[in-house]
Amino acid sequence: MLLLTGGPFPVIGGPGHQKLTAFLKSYAATLPAPPTALLVVSGHWEESTPSVTSASNPALVYDYYGFSPESYELKYPAPGSPKLADRVCSLLQAAGMQCRKDAKRGWDHGTFIPLMLMFGEAQIPVVQLSLLASLDPAEHIRMGEALGPLQEEGVAIIGSGSSFHNLPALFAAMGGDSSALARSKQFDEWLQHVCTDPSLSYEKRAEVLSEWRKAPEGPYAHPREEHLLPLHVVFGAGKGEAGKLVFDDMAMGVKCSSIQWG
Repeated sequence: MLLLTGGPFPVIGGPGHQKLTAFLKSYAATLPAPPTALLVVSGHWEESTPSVTSASNPALVYDYYGFSPESYELKYPAPGSPKLADRVCSLLQAAGMQCRKDAKRGWDHGTFIPLMLMFGEAQIPVVQLSLLASLDPAEHIRMGEALGPLQEEGVAIIGSGSSFHNLPALFAAMGGDSSALARSKQFDEWLQHVCTDPSLSYEKRAEVLSEWRKAPEGPYAHPREEHLLPLHVVFGAGKGEAGKLVFDDMAMGVKCSSIQWG
């Protein structure tokens, strides 16, 4: 699933996040059973080699700036999972990809902010997976394909980024710039179609998502692609199925979506 986060705003009640916060709080109740573990692909961690947190109790990384003091005191004391970190690496290596375990890296806000709302009891083990510094869309789809078996083992793979991430445009939209909303809608409609249209084959979906910059307003929606690529990983893990639209609304004055596979 691709989530949508605006720093700590969904948790501390920032402007334009009410509907998103309500969605995140209600999401766990829609699942048939609690996940055995959570693997979060965050748009805030890039490495030359796919890397996973492997500590038993990772710290939190408050990688945002200029927010209220309370936002730097947030806690999410869920356990880590060295066992899941090992499993992630073994799956990636079996697919011919390298993998590095990082016992010092903590969870950034792309992980702990949405999880505070989705799984607030903080009892399910969590591992965070980095993006590739190459930002190659096809390679991120391949990562997801390798990790697909985790879903059969009860692990929820969560892509934490945003379907729209142009910060100047977000600030303009919050200030009432209607053009930002209109342009975000064009990209969002394209993204929803590509991810959810059952008439598209997996191969076609992968091809189009790999060339997402050709989408209407693609470079405007994502001047830099790191917040979109978690979707590519989750898509690759989705067993070739069409995605399901689970959030379709506004956040911070622009159109945003969240897609679920599996």
